[in-house]
Amino acid sequence: MARTDSTAVSPPAWGVQHTLCLPTEDAARQAAAELAAGGHRLVAIRAHDHFRSDPSSFWYGKPSLDPELAGWWQVFSLAVHSGHDRRALEPFLRHEQIRIAGVARSRGGFHQGCAEGHAATLQQVFTRDGLVHERATAEVAPPVPLPADPAPPALGPRWAGLASAEPKNRPEDVVRAVVAVAERMYGSAEDAPDAVGWLLGEDFAFGEPYETTGAFLGDLADAVAHQGDCTDDTVDAVPFLAELASDGAIPPAVRVIVLGDLLQLASTGASLAVFTADRVAALGDVWQEPAGVQMTRRAIGRALPRLLARWDEEGDAARFVLAALAATAAPEGAGTHLVRRLKDLPAPAGSPRADTVALIAALLDDDKRGLSAALHRLTSWRPALAARTATPHAAARQVAVAVLPALVMEDVGPAVYP
Repeated sequence: MARTDSTAVSPPAWGVQHTLCLPTEDAARQAAAELAAGGHRLVAIRAHDHFRSDPSSFWYGKPSLDPELAGWWQVFSLAVHSGHDRRALEPFLRHEQIRIAGVARSRGGFHQGCAEGHAATLQQVFTRDGLVHERATAEVAPPVPLPADPAPPALGPRWAGLASAEPKNRPEDVVRAVVAVAERMYGSAEDAPDAVGWLLGEDFAFGEPYETTGAFLGDLADAVAHQGDCTDDTVDAVPFLAELASDGAIPPAVRVIVLGDLLQLASTGASLAVFTADRVAALGDVWQEPAGVQMTRRAIGRALPRLLARWDEEGDAARFVLAALAATAAPEGAGTHLVRRLKDLPAPAGSPRADTVALIAALLDDDKRGLSAALHRLTSWRPALAARTATPHAAARQVAVAVLPALVMEDVGPAVYP
């Protein structure tokens, strides 16, 4: 937090620009007035795709990226907060984002996003077309004292029998082991699925050796789903990732990381559903899982039986990730038998891990009451999850699946990365 002594230099004022989408001009003006009354310095409203009809704009005449929002209006506002550095403001800004999303939701719209930076910079670049409110020195003052995040409960015990991916597992050895799996499955690394074949070619894999195993695994994850996009290539690569995650020649820590990649892929649909829940509801639509995302999840579901068959051979960390993967990707009811096995995981009562295990158990058992209780406990010590649970338009199961990869891999991460 910022120092408070008389010689301290106050950090630069921090700015947040919010964008709201509303169904009518009247709704946009109402939301704009509420934000201005709350201390936002600049507020503008414009018809959606305003600049596509402006001959002087780069966007003039170009097709809309959001044709479904034709006839809608947008609100752009700049809130300024001074006296604190960005880190100290985190809990307050999180609450503000939730509150402003509610402003849009209450008028039939949705919060489209926000951008942050030094207030002076954001004010300078703020587009003033449609400006309806301006107060040159207005600020949104955080409460005194600033809200602070609660301290999380004590972590669970260290994961036993899981050597770090670094530095014992040299990257060149891991690359060779991964290439060997590709050769066994496809005849040669070059014949591996398109998403990973280029990564495993001899020139790429060995021409410029990786400095760390983590760098290679990061490239592998990005190759399979670039920027999180699930495509036909992602679907084709799932059996390869599943083979890596179950191959005894691949170091245990590396296999846990690959299981985590599969978990992230399997949760993509739920994450998108939660992220777009307010938008979908405002437009009166029904959520449809994108085809590539759905096929990826189903491909992981088909690979699950083989992965779960290794349960007794795996260490506790791999079982933890496997259980989460089953809760995310197994067909309904197919993972129920795992619930009784979860008690063997080192998750003492009251630990964050115990809450995550409870969430996994509720998903596996389709226990709606248990799901609600687990999410409530998690948000009590991890308020960053509150933004994911604040919308009334996302189902509890979607929220649980969306947050599960971060909960699991942040717990396992310190054991597999230095």
